Amino acid sequence: MDINGKVAIVTGGASGLGEATVRAYVAKGGKVAIFDMNEERANNIINELGADKVAFYNVNVADEESVQNAVNDVVAKFGAIHICNNYAGIGNAMKTYSKKGAFPLDAYKTVINVNLIGTFNVARLVAEKMAQNDPYEGNARGVIINTASVAAYEGQIGQVAYSASKGGVVGMTLPMARDLADYGIRVNTIVPGLIHTPLFESLPEAAYKSLEASVVNPQRLGRPEEIAHLSVMMAENEYMNGECIRLDGAIRMQPR
Repeated sequence: MDINGKVAIVTGGASGLGEATVRAYVAKGGKVAIFDMNEERANNIINELGADKVAFYNVNVADEESVQNAVNDVVAKFGAIHICNNYAGIGNAMKTYSKKGAFPLDAYKTVINVNLIGTFNVARLVAEKMAQNDPYEGNARGVIINTASVAAYEGQIGQVAYSASKGGVVGMTLPMARDLADYGIRVNTIVPGLIHTPLFESLPEAAYKSLEASVVNPQRLGRPEEIAHLSVMMAENEYMNGECIRLDGAIRMQPR
């Protein structure tokens, strides 16, 4: 896929990995719709990159009507959707059972609802629009790029809800790619390790250094731009389909 002239949706695009990907697509000549709930940060990006290239939609990814309305508006504004990145996600830290009692079911459901159901909700509604695209290379009509985590494979203590949600994203990658093959829509998943997002800036230096030391090589946290670079490759390489790619410096998470 030549990203120049293509249209992307990036959930969670107002910060972190999503923002880096928005910038990477615009640098390649793409147009991007940010689906997020942080309007102030999104507007700062729009002011910098241009309202003709970037648009903002206040979207709750787990809400069907919210996503459907925004997807419809993106097609009306930009004419089509060719790329969809699902970065929007949340997490919590609770054990299945602890001195505080059993993991509250509502807290578990909230993480699943945003990370897994939200990802599927956006993907299915975007796929409906992508299927209507004119093919641009053979039968190619678009690509969906979801986001999991190394916690899908090596969830740590207290990550049971987060790991379950991200494991679900990994698990639906191949069947979704198979579901959408007849429509020329590819599906891949990025599996990040420890990436330096604003969340890490609040950590004490000793804790930050300890996290860096846990990465095999290079011994540092990943950068959002490196995730964006992988996303660009997944979009551009038409033979990459049904894959979950770890980008983690060879880290394998320990129990705690």
